[in-house]
Amino acid sequence: MKFAVGYQQHPGVEPFVHVVAKYREHIDEVYFPWIGVPSGRAMLGSAFSLSLYGKPYDGKMTGEDLQRQLEQELLAIRGMGIKLDILFNANCFGEDAISVDFEKQLCAILEHLDSRGILPDIVTTTSPFAADRLKKHFPKIERRASVNMRIDSVPAMEYLADIFDSFHIRRDIQRDIPTVAAFHEWCRKNGRKLCMLANSGCLRYCPGQIFHDNMIAHDTKLSGKENAKDYTPHLCWKTFADPKNHIEFLKGSWIRPEDLHHYEPYFQVVKLATRVNAQPGRLIEAYIKRKFDGNLLNLMEPDLSRIFAPYIIDNSRFPENWFEDCPANCAVTCTHCGKCEAVFEKVRVRKDL
Repeated sequence: MKFAVGYQQHPGVEPFVHVVAKYREHIDEVYFPWIGVPSGRAMLGSAFSLSLYGKPYDGKMTGEDLQRQLEQELLAIRGMGIKLDILFNANCFGEDAISVDFEKQLCAILEHLDSRGILPDIVTTTSPFAADRLKKHFPKIERRASVNMRIDSVPAMEYLADIFDSFHIRRDIQRDIPTVAAFHEWCRKNGRKLCMLANSGCLRYCPGQIFHDNMIAHDTKLSGKENAKDYTPHLCWKTFADPKNHIEFLKGSWIRPEDLHHYEPYFQVVKLATRVNAQPGRLIEAYIKRKFDGNLLNLMEPDLSRIFAPYIIDNSRFPENWFEDCPANCAVTCTHCGKCEAVFEKVRVRKDL
């Protein structure tokens, strides 16, 4: 099992290519957005994405500078024998959703990357239209259904099998190993590949995900509006702001590094969310070693450690039978049986004590 890791670009932070080089033997893919194109996170190159670590963007680097840096790093990563995966995984492309302009933009970006010697091996998208156009114009590129499509059934894959080569399983159901096995078996029989995201910190079955993803897709326009100051649009942050709800974290979709071996039969490559993590190297190393002695919140995206403070989720305190004993579908039919509460009492620790 190897990993797919997400490119990040922040002033004052170690270039991501250095992180990839350190762990190159364990990395199969690097996924990245394009400058100025909406994706599942803040637009690469926007002032917001460049100031994620609390350091206001000073504006010294232009869009051309950022694109040049991205291309140089991608070229170095390609030279390591690592696949490139470009993201067109925004939840909304607005009025351009099925436009000729969008089709031309897709082709222009890929043709430009090809001219630089970094034509992606994979395109991950939420858009069936994009997948259809890519099959027409770039048939040799793998077309991958994004985790943001929330594919949660075999029929869903069947409906899309004519335009997608690989599928991300909906993260909310991936703790249910029999379901994962069924998805994998369909993919095996139909010449498709199954993928998963291991470290999402989002609420499981979050009813606010579509709302939030739509906001992200339009973040540049949103930032120019006078927005309500007394409203928290991120349901996870609103929920976890009350410590009595911290236990809901245990019911998430994330997989601990120590439990990743359960997925070896089903996934050749596991996606790690690293695009906004302050210490992506630490995150990658934890999953490579299948062990992490620290605050589990730091491995998630989003990293919820700030809102949980002064509490941490001590990963070393989880019982050995955590994965086997935790009901796979507890987030759907939680009866408050007491199992999560018992584990929670062990793993949540006040750091200042």
